[in-house]
Amino acid sequence: METVTTLFDKDDIAVSLPSIQKMFQDSLKEGHKGPQMVWIPAGRFKKFAISRYEVTFAEYDLFAEATGRDKPDDENWGRGNRPVIHVSWNDAVAYAEWLSVQTGKHYRLPTEAEWEYAARGGSETNYWWGNEIGKNRAACEACGAKWGWDAEQMTAPVASFAPNAFGLYDTVGNVSEWVADPWQNEGDRVFRGGSWADLPEDCRAAVRDSEALVNENYALGFRVAIELR
Repeated sequence: METVTTLFDKDDIAVSLPSIQKMFQDSLKEGHKGPQMVWIPAGRFKKFAISRYEVTFAEYDLFAEATGRDKPDDENWGRGNRPVIHVSWNDAVAYAEWLSVQTGKHYRLPTEAEWEYAARGGSETNYWWGNEIGKNRAACEACGAKWGWDAEQMTAPVASFAPNAFGLYDTVGNVSEWVADPWQNEGDRVFRGGSWADLPEDCRAAVRDSEALVNENYALGFRVAIELR
């Protein structure tokens, strides 16, 4: 894993950080609701929204059923409101494209800079709550929570821990999250956030890693974004 300085200028950090930002949830043509989205304070970014939770099995399974795709393996941990796993970057992009068709809006993966800005929730520390992992704040190894490599070796249901100042859940641990950006190696894509199988130092806001865009595993999921046009 690679540690980088923040991918956005510190002046981007919003002055006012209300505990919950304005939320919305688009209707899908097939009758259900899309992911719950949160508008992020713009700073110097073009205003964008990002999903409040990591995309869940329940949300992704609707897409799989509608498009005739195989449903991803849940490792027998349960589906529903657990974050979807065993999805490649290509799968995540296909889901966002399906949401776009269903809603008439442009859903996509967040850029790496957008993801970090949203995940930090206005902070400059290792985690949005401070520089130490503490206990029972996230699903990761040695995080003092019910879920993690040294506890129940599986993901946690989304929103099992407190949200950050932007109202986003699980931006530390649970599953690592695909973002739009390419890695240095051709064919690889970046993921951020760390997972239930990672140590706290690998879940810091500044840590980044990559996988081939066709790869998937039990610790890798995603969330989606949309920008104001």
